This record gives sequence, C-alpha cells and structure tokens, in this order.
Amino acid sequence: MSLLLISGPSGAGPGERQEMLERARQFMNQQGVEPADIVRIDVPGRGGEEGSGTLRADLEGLIPVLQSGSLFGGTQGVELIDGQNLLVGEATVVSELIRVSEGVAVAIVAEGAVHASINAAVKDVGSKVVVRKVWESGATTWLIDEIKARGLEIDASAGAALVQRFGADLAALGQALDQLADVKGKISAAAVLDRFKNRPNEPIFHYTDAVAAGKTQDALRRLGDLLVHQHPLVILASLESEVRRRSMALAAPDKETLIQMAGARASDKWVDRVWRRRGKLKDSSLRSAVDALARADKVLKSAPEEMHRVTLERLTVAVSRWLAGR
Repeated sequence: MSLLLISGPSGAGPGERQEMLERARQFMNQQGVEPADIVRIDVPGRGGEEGSGTLRADLEGLIPVLQSGSLFGGTQGVELIDGQNLLVGEATVVSELIRVSEGVAVAIVAEGAVHASINAAVKDVGSKVVVRKVWESGATTWLIDEIKARGLEIDASAGAALVQRFGADLAALGQALDQLADVKGKISAAAVLDRFKNRPNEPIFHYTDAVAAGKTQDALRRLGDLLVHQHPLVILASLESEVRRRSMALAAPDKETLIQMAGARASDKWVDRVWRRRGKLKDSSLRSAVDALARADKVLKSAPEEMHRVTLERLTVAVSRWLAGR
C-alpha cells in the first residue's frame, strides 16, 4: 500500500486548499491509479450522523475500500479529505486499516494537525508533504513567474492590481490569467480593476501593518476590502490591539519585559516591529489614538450603519499618522 499525508495550514485559503487537492491527485497519478478507481471521502466536522460502529456514518464506506482494494485488479485510490476532523477512535481505526491494506493508495488531506495515530502510520508506511500558507509577497513572486511562463504582456501595475483583487489565492489568480490570455495588447491595471470586481478575504494584519507603517492609502484600500467580509467592530478591535501593543512597548524598559507583559513569544514577528518603532510614538499621540478608538467604538455601537464606513476611514487616517509619529 502507499500512503501520503498532505498537511496544510489551519484555516487554509482557497489557494492553499486547491494546491493540497492537486497534490493528492498528483500522488494518485504517480501510483498509477485511474480516476475511476479513486474514492473521495470527506470527513465531517464535529458531530455528524452516528454509524453502527466506531466510525460515523459518512466514514463507514472507508472500511470495505481499504479491506478489498480495487475490484478491477489495479490500485484502489482513497482521498480522505479534512483528516484533521477524524475523532480519536476513527483515527485509530483508519490507521490500523491502512497498515494492513494491500493494493490501495491513500492520500490524507488535512488542515492543521491530525491525530497521533495517523502520524505514526505515516511515519511507518508512508510519507508527508507540507503545503505552506501563501502570503501576498509569495503570491506576487508566483504571479511574476506565471506571467512569464504564459507569455502574457502585463504591466507591473496590472500585476499588483491582480494581487489587490485576489490576494494570495493562487487558484483565483491562475483563473484570472486564463481569462486575460484572450486580451490583445498589453494589459493595464485599469483593465484588471475594471474586469475583476471581487475583493479577497485577506488576513486583517495586512491592514494593521499598513496603519502602523503610516501607509494611509494602502490602509484605506485594505479597509475597503475588509469591510466586504469583516464586521466593523472586528476591524476596530484589531486597531485597539495594535495601539495596546504600542502602549506596552512605551512602558516596557526592554524587549523581554514587553514579551512578558503581552504574553507573547520571542518569535512573534510583531514584537520586533513594535519594539523598533517605539521611539516614533509620542505620549500625546498615544492618548489621542486611545480617545479616538473609544469614540469610534461608541459610534459603531450606536450610530446608523451608514456612519460605520466613514468612521473607520477617518479613524484609519488619524491612527496611521499618530503611530507613524507624524
């Protein structure tokens, strides 16, 4: 039997998930498994319908597949999706069946950690590949290489516009390039922004990083993207967290004390960033930021929804200037 664990980040985005599924399909091809001989089983989240034994009903079909192999003499393929959702008893049963199966290729796709029994089976009879989370910087590098490989004529500003529209979703970026292949002449940023209207659901720290660096226009653009997916109070909370970190940095005599005060780890990237910039923040600016956050909180909780966006836009501009020491 052949076993591959494809481990991706917790909360994988569409791009990472697409890559994980593609790795599973590549594994099946390498094992000589025909598409007709691949059985896909999606592990349900917590809960689900109870089965007659240790496995929940959605997983009961896994047992005969692992026990009997292919009905046509070839290699039987099994794609077990969302393996991180396996319950303890289920993971134990699956790992035991995998160890004794013959003529079966199993690909387990998981976001985050899987049960120890699965890891033990992979160590004994299989292998593991890791799909890393893709950030915008990585997506930009990937996009540049992909544009060259496809022979497309795209302005650098148009490439940046694609990342603006789709974030780090490599699958969506690839589909966008497929559509742009039909465009004659050089593709401009205006053409990209006009053609693709969707906004990415990107990590909120991209926004707070822009605010902390005083990049007002970038912060406002990211705020607009976030408001499509996030509640205004979630965005406000992220700003409050940034200001609180700056307050602790001002009060801490050294970086080690800051780490202790914040309950952080020395490896947390924000620690070095905040500590380096502590000298730029004035006490008066910090007080102004705290007061502005309190007023914005009151508006978001009491004023009509029409006021939320303009309140956050004004707050973003003000806080970005204060934190940048202007």
